[in-house]
Amino acid sequence: MRRDQFLRKSLGMITILPFTATILSSCTKDSEGGTDVSTDGSTNGSSSANCTITKSETEGPFPTHDPASYVLKDIRSDRGGVPLNVMITIKNKNNSCTALEGALVDIWHCDADGNYSEYGGSGMQPTNLTNVHFLRGRQTTNANGVAGYTSIFPGWYSGRAVHIHVHIFDKTGKSLLVTQIAFPAAVCDTVFTTATGFYKKGKANTSNESDNVFSDGFTDELSGLSGNVQDGYTLTHNIVVSA
Repeated sequence: MRRDQFLRKSLGMITILPFTATILSSCTKDSEGGTDVSTDGSTNGSSSANCTITKSETEGPFPTHDPASYVLKDIRSDRGGVPLNVMITIKNKNNSCTALEGALVDIWHCDADGNYSEYGGSGMQPTNLTNVHFLRGRQTTNANGVAGYTSIFPGWYSGRAVHIHVHIFDKTGKSLLVTQIAFPAAVCDTVFTTATGFYKKGKANTSNESDNVFSDGFTDELSGLSGNVQDGYTLTHNIVVSA
């Protein structure tokens, strides 16, 4: 069974419209890769009055086998791609959406070709990457609730929009939330049509709106992005949990 078939079978941030014109015009200027863009993501978790627990999502068919073994800030390993600085802030719904210090945050995502480490050699992912562990890492949130990673802009594979998986635990190891982070489509289009030395498949064939994870609404899962193709991007995102 192909991976896109599996996903469709197995898988069951503020409204983005106000930002559409800004995103599109900014990404047009970024077509040469050197002009900074800045896109707004979800404002969820910004205050006690704007504090909804982030949606739980499937961890998918490619979770990290032993995340405690990959306490890493730089998760790139040998993978090439447009640089991506990932800054995730964990907020506690049960404490007026204040920062949650000491949370364990695992992330994982595919490489520029759309492949995951630790898996492969099957119809779901023909490329066999079972013995490598790139683009997977764990960090502990600081006093500001932030966990940071050095990574690359994810690629895409058929049946899914561009995304990052996140699993959050409290300091005792209790699971608090499994979720995913969505990306602004126009920035993705710019990356995939400009950084063709890394991303060779063109634009993603699945939008956030048609994605089988995000299609029920991704308001609170949409990341903010700033930067450009030449120098890389910074992703910022709040995730609200009940701790």
